[in-house]
Amino acid sequence: MNEPLHYLTLHQVAQLVKTKQLSPVELTRHMLERIDSLDGKLHSYATLTSDLALQQAKAAEADIMAGHYKGPLHGIPIAVKDLCYTRNIKTMGGLRVRRDFVPDFNATVVDRLAEAGSVLLGKLALTEGALSGYHRDFEIPVNPWGDDLWAGVSSSGCGVATAAGLCFGSLGTDTGGSIRYPSMANGIVGLKPTYGRVSRHGVLELAGSLDHVGPMTRSVADAATLFNAIAGRDAQDPTSLDEPFTAIADQSGADLSGIRIGVDEDYIARGTDPGLVIAIQQVIQSLQSLGAELVTLTMPQDDPMDLRNAWIPVTAYEAARAHAAYYPARADEYGGYLGDVLQIGHGMSAKDYAEATQRRQQIAARFESELQKVDAVICPSGGSVFAVEQAIQYGDMETLKPVIRKFQGQFTLPADLAGTPALTVPCGLSARRSPYAVQFLGRKMSESTLCRIGSAYQSISHWHEQHPPM
Repeated sequence: MNEPLHYLTLHQVAQLVKTKQLSPVELTRHMLERIDSLDGKLHSYATLTSDLALQQAKAAEADIMAGHYKGPLHGIPIAVKDLCYTRNIKTMGGLRVRRDFVPDFNATVVDRLAEAGSVLLGKLALTEGALSGYHRDFEIPVNPWGDDLWAGVSSSGCGVATAAGLCFGSLGTDTGGSIRYPSMANGIVGLKPTYGRVSRHGVLELAGSLDHVGPMTRSVADAATLFNAIAGRDAQDPTSLDEPFTAIADQSGADLSGIRIGVDEDYIARGTDPGLVIAIQQVIQSLQSLGAELVTLTMPQDDPMDLRNAWIPVTAYEAARAHAAYYPARADEYGGYLGDVLQIGHGMSAKDYAEATQRRQQIAARFESELQKVDAVICPSGGSVFAVEQAIQYGDMETLKPVIRKFQGQFTLPADLAGTPALTVPCGLSARRSPYAVQFLGRKMSESTLCRIGSAYQSISHWHEQHPPM
């Protein structure tokens, strides 16, 4: 393998661990040293869990040497967004009001990763409360492709750490695009599952009916492996789907015969960087060469700001209730953007929320109607990465409005409003060598099909093997 150790895919490094060519302890020490040397500039980690990581690595090594290999996550260093509860370890959520919060139990997803034998390197940085702006008490993660580039919204630490080789995969969350935006911006893979397919128990809530937990990795196969480990019914989460879970099987095949890909050229190109449009057209040609059938669709042409105006009231109402223990009693400890959203939600009535929910359902129904016609719809994953000043990301709703207009929410918000899965995959580099990404949107419970399409594309494209100029 020609890649540096830290840039191997999760599957590649797992094979070395499985065959005892690489010690989990040696691997974990290598990753901790890399974090120590680089993250002072990148700010991707909110909390490093070095002692726990080495303890888990030693336990994994002992198990493997004794012949008790658990699978592809055994002994592999990963990290989780700092919304996920970790027993006796701070879970801050980018919030000043929770800077000292230490839970006494793990999130279900954290326990499931531990049961699979993974090694927890630490907790990854994010926006305040997982919305669009940061709190001034916290550093902003820096995009390793360029320190002037946006790192994506709330799962930005996950995107930065995974792209920069500071973990072999991470868990992010997505309420309006926050797995897919930072995956796009940092040139990695992000899988937003079907709502309820992955437990939210022990994950700090932004908007309970919109929040999704999912993997962020450097290959689609790695995303499927993390998804397999964390997905499935959880009795502790009332929104968890009560349906049998079948793990995504090996997706190494490149044959897409029988797969129907929905294409709406106007939808793809509307407001999109021309270079990205060309890159997605090349993806479409690649999928055709692998046997996929193209189907012309007409996707809902909602204005991105109109979609956001439908999303904000639902998010605000639910967020205000999630933060009721702190807001408005400690409103002065909140940053501008989250504070503005909580103020909106605090002022809403049950009738306002019901009207917002009805509007949401109408948007979701139109969106899902088109998804039902195909196996997946192809489109951008929230546009392309752009330059942004760090200071503006600490702003309020008005200050951040020019930045939010660049998000291209027409490609991300509908899948959250409908609770349908989506997969982001790198598909090129711009003229300045910043990442381009394509997104595959699917019907509910179609994660396996999306991963089949993404893996097939990666088998002939290799854009996921490009790394930032560290």
